[in-house]
Amino acid sequence: MAFLAKGDVALSVAVASVSTLIAPIVTPVLVFFLAGSFLDIDAGSMVLDIVKTVLLPVVGGLAARLFLKKLVGKVLPALPWASAVVISLIVAVVVAGSASKIVAAGGIVFLAVVLQKGFGLGLGYLAGELGRLDDKARRALAFEVGMQNSGLAATLATAHFTPLAALPSAVFSLWHNVSGAIVAAWLARTPLKES
Repeated sequence: MAFLAKGDVALSVAVASVSTLIAPIVTPVLVFFLAGSFLDIDAGSMVLDIVKTVLLPVVGGLAARLFLKKLVGKVLPALPWASAVVISLIVAVVVAGSASKIVAAGGIVFLAVVLQKGFGLGLGYLAGELGRLDDKARRALAFEVGMQNSGLAATLATAHFTPLAALPSAVFSLWHNVSGAIVAAWLARTPLKES
């Protein structure tokens, strides 16, 4: 989405990679702080899943960009759409497994997801402004705060918790793929502000 919105893609990838890699350490602390109970996580197994799901593809993408420049140049326009299709397939699997739960809890979960998404996009952009970053960096931060890796979240929640734990990420993915694409299209048509 940062690419489609003419944001700083390198910053987006760096922030996403770091936040994903520290998630197994930070998540239990945040749950304890926010919910008052300790969340037992098999951090080693989760880190391995994250490395396989995030780090290896990022390193592979960087290597491909370095060594296969012509091929990457030809397929680059299709890659954001291919990514959206893959995430949609992951979410479809999670939604299919939780369809009855989504119907039962859909309203409150959907409201929470819409609010989290809206606040995330706005606060990410605002953080970039407060940090006096240029408009490309602000756009990247807006998407990094407002759009999380819901495909990864759904996969990890199903693998390490229960299918019900994947419900918010499944609803989030459906919503953020639609709303994120709309915001990215709007930003793509909005001229970048001068630094």
